[in-house]
Amino acid sequence: MSRILYFDCFSGASGDMVLGALVDAGLPLEELRSALGSLGIDGASVSTEKVIRAGLAATKFSVHETGEHRAPAHDHDPHHHDHDHGHQAGHQHGHAATAVAHAHGHRSLAEINALVERSALPAGAKLRTRALFQRLGEVEAAIHQVPVEKIHLHEVGALDSIIDILGAVFALEWFKPDRIVSSPLNVGGGMVNSAHGRFPVPAPATAKLLEGIPVYSSGAQRELVTPTGALLISSYATAFGPIPPMTIDRIGYGAGDRDPSDTPNVLRVLIGQSIDESQSEQIVVLECEIDDMNPQLFGSVMDKLYAAGALEVYFAAVQMKKNRPGTLLTILSRPDLRQNLVSIVFRETTTIGVRYHEVTRERLEREIITVQTPVGAIRFKIARLGGHVVNASPEFDDCLRVASEKELAVKDVQAIAGKAYLDSH
Repeated sequence: MSRILYFDCFSGASGDMVLGALVDAGLPLEELRSALGSLGIDGASVSTEKVIRAGLAATKFSVHETGEHRAPAHDHDPHHHDHDHGHQAGHQHGHAATAVAHAHGHRSLAEINALVERSALPAGAKLRTRALFQRLGEVEAAIHQVPVEKIHLHEVGALDSIIDILGAVFALEWFKPDRIVSSPLNVGGGMVNSAHGRFPVPAPATAKLLEGIPVYSSGAQRELVTPTGALLISSYATAFGPIPPMTIDRIGYGAGDRDPSDTPNVLRVLIGQSIDESQSEQIVVLECEIDDMNPQLFGSVMDKLYAAGALEVYFAAVQMKKNRPGTLLTILSRPDLRQNLVSIVFRETTTIGVRYHEVTRERLEREIITVQTPVGAIRFKIARLGGHVVNASPEFDDCLRVASEKELAVKDVQAIAGKAYLDSH
């Protein structure tokens, strides 16, 4: 049994809708705020509120800048792509994420990466976020036929969109799904205005990001999928189709700005457990030996492989030909990620060959629960065999955080957490 997160994009997708849905499904807003940190910008804040969309309650995620005049709420999506300094307001888009006064700011990839580094996300999440913005920059560079280093992202480079992407990376790591699946995306229809002229929906950047992904239009004459939404869904979902067989544990609805009367302008997320009784799955094992690389580089290689979706990465000391000590790099991965991971190994290490083979592995049923302890809330990874708990382990990152906050030894926090779990079960 695996944990599944399903995006139901029947009314499109945008960055703020993704975050709103995940908060609605249980992501604590205070933990999200802590993960975002200051981003090096004073006066910015995030909030959520319950709203009604076509009679359905949903969570609206918003970014605000305090102490500045807020822009009027018009039918505009600050996530829309644009590179012209003469950008005009008033696009007819489907999901106006915020009413930030300077939502039309623009930043280079280097400036965005600097903001990402100032966040409080873990190193792996920062790497994944930078990779997302790099992908977006490369898409825009291809569309406009300019070098990627000269690209300035306007609406997707604005603070609210940066927070949407950073927050979504954190949120998806917080839920720790084993699989992320999405429905085909309803992109909408009609035309959108930009400083470059009028374009058909989906806009050029959105269409490029959705290459190879099933899309359709319900006939709504407005933009339903924004570049930010397309970036997140296409980068995280590994399969597209109807809801997979699953038992639903959590449901979240993230609201867009508009409120049409016919269809709720929301993104729905379903989180639960696969009902497939088989615990077997196919994975691929990639290996290579390295004996001529600066050992300082191995940590960076591991981070990049995990950010690209590797299930496990580990190193082992080996003795190689000519009696030279070396390092065996082993990667476990889903088969569909093999080619990308091999590319990372070739690009980031000195090896000139990688071998791989598919294997079948058996896994215990797993879930994440939160246990209230005398020193604070700590998440536990619970493993079951035939419905019976056979292992319960506190999340080390939570123990490390609590130990720092309470000025305790990590091993003491682990002991306190273990006792709290046993006392509550």
